[in-house]
Amino acid sequence: MRSYRVHAFGEPSSMVIDELDAPVPGDEEVLVDVEAIGLNFPDVLVIRGQYQFLKSLPFTPGKDFAGVVRAVGSAVRGIQPGDRVLSHVESGAYAEQALALSRQTYVLPDDMSFSEAAAMGLVYQTAYFALVERARLLAGETVLVGGAAGGIGLATVQVAKGLGATVIAGVRGAEEAALARASGADHTIDLSGDNLRDSIRDQVRALPLEKGGADIVIDPLGGDFFAGAIRALAWCGRLVVIGFAAGEIPTIKVNYLLVKNISVLGIQWSDYRDYTPERVHEAQRALFELWRQGKVRPHIARSVAFEALPEALALVGQGKVRGKAVVTLNKASA
Repeated sequence: MRSYRVHAFGEPSSMVIDELDAPVPGDEEVLVDVEAIGLNFPDVLVIRGQYQFLKSLPFTPGKDFAGVVRAVGSAVRGIQPGDRVLSHVESGAYAEQALALSRQTYVLPDDMSFSEAAAMGLVYQTAYFALVERARLLAGETVLVGGAAGGIGLATVQVAKGLGATVIAGVRGAEEAALARASGADHTIDLSGDNLRDSIRDQVRALPLEKGGADIVIDPLGGDFFAGAIRALAWCGRLVVIGFAAGEIPTIKVNYLLVKNISVLGIQWSDYRDYTPERVHEAQRALFELWRQGKVRPHIARSVAFEALPEALALVGQGKVRGKAVVTLNKASA
């Protein structure tokens, strides 16, 4: 089977396709014929050697895939060959066949396509845990989402709205604003101007909000967005740090947390996957139910063939993909 491999850290274009022996599942693993792969910004960091977990070379990157189970290990229960599944893995998704632990594999709704499933992987799980587990979202609260037209931003807009929140989408330009509103955002603010430290707060305060600010901020950007968004929090507000797509890791004087009675939290979703897989299953069931209700629908901006994966991933790394990019292997209806 073919697999993308990283032999030296670098840009996505440095990956090569190797011919490897077909994997064999261990006792608690499933072997999946991959039909669709979700591309994520952290994948770019992994390939560059800039992620918080440094992989040993060579390796196959990729964290999300969907497909059909080919074989299962002797200890696997509840999943069988022929099942259509989504799997969340630390690495190994960029291949024609992939292994995953059965506890990190989820049987798909009958009418969900492989492409939709792959697009509803890491970003939707992270959005759900950031909102529900870390921020403790209550129905009717207001959520400000940074980078709201990106993969994780758009997923957060949809999940927050599906859970009953009022959503403010931080976007750049009219096209991104239209996409965010189509995905459920109630309001948009402009992140393309100068002096975000003041302009984010001023734009949020100009909205008709009962508390005069956001109860929750979901921040995948860092940089200047963080500086402005924390000032836009309402009393007892919570800001959840997801990542630093803007490039700069911000700092804060903790006396500001005391004076405003606010909280700053972080989320490393893979810890939940590894340490409390039962909670990830609960989240996946909730996400599938939101999908069945039509409250979440991944926006697939690009669907490319396996051979075009590096080019599509480079665009994700450059922030040029609105929503999700998905790779389809064209072996079945994806």
